[in-house]
Amino acid sequence: MCTLDQRGNLFLLTLTGDDEHRLGPTLVDSIRSALAQVKSQATPGSALITTAHGKFFSNGLDLPWAQAAGSSSFRDRLGQLVNNFKLIIADLVSLPMPTIAAVSGHAAAAGFMLAISHDYVLMKNDRSVLYMSELDIGLTFPDYFMAMLKSKISDPAARRDVMLRGKKVKAEEAVRMGIVDSAHDSAESTVEAAVRLAEQLSGRKWNGEVYAEIRKAMHPEVCGLLGLSHRAVVAPRL
Repeated sequence: MCTLDQRGNLFLLTLTGDDEHRLGPTLVDSIRSALAQVKSQATPGSALITTAHGKFFSNGLDLPWAQAAGSSSFRDRLGQLVNNFKLIIADLVSLPMPTIAAVSGHAAAAGFMLAISHDYVLMKNDRSVLYMSELDIGLTFPDYFMAMLKSKISDPAARRDVMLRGKKVKAEEAVRMGIVDSAHDSAESTVEAAVRLAEQLSGRKWNGEVYAEIRKAMHPEVCGLLGLSHRAVVAPRL
């Protein structure tokens, strides 16, 4: 599950419950409900921070839930998970405010994707890793995963290591690879840094619709796969 707290213009979305925060139907619905609430309450100067309790930021899609249906239904359940998680990415990409992931633990597979679908990624600098596990467990990448990874990781060598080596990337190396914006000593300091950044961004009082449309224009391939259209918005502040 997740909780949503509001501090003035800032929204803090926290993944709670079991330590792995696997993205199954219940958690996906909970996150989408929270994001819908954030969107409905957005004002110029709003910002979102997403973080998590425990060892994991998120350990990806809920594969144990898919496997519990038996081998004959595993593929169908996996497809359901992939399609449901796609809706969270679409929600984040179209959210009318800056978004920051405060990665307080391991982020694997879809958990990695959840982190980099935010505008900024801050990460705890300890044994926590970013890890695309698909190659190691024998799964291909959904098309929107591929598009997001290409859009967010500009260095071809870094993309290769993440996607074709299954590299487990710690915070400081993730900063050098251009995946993470900054590394911090603890979960608490990661969230504190995210709050400071959110306050800086919210102080600009940007129009949320303009912000969202510019973000979508930055990631055209991703938006095409997510079914998000781009439109011109004119809201002059001259």
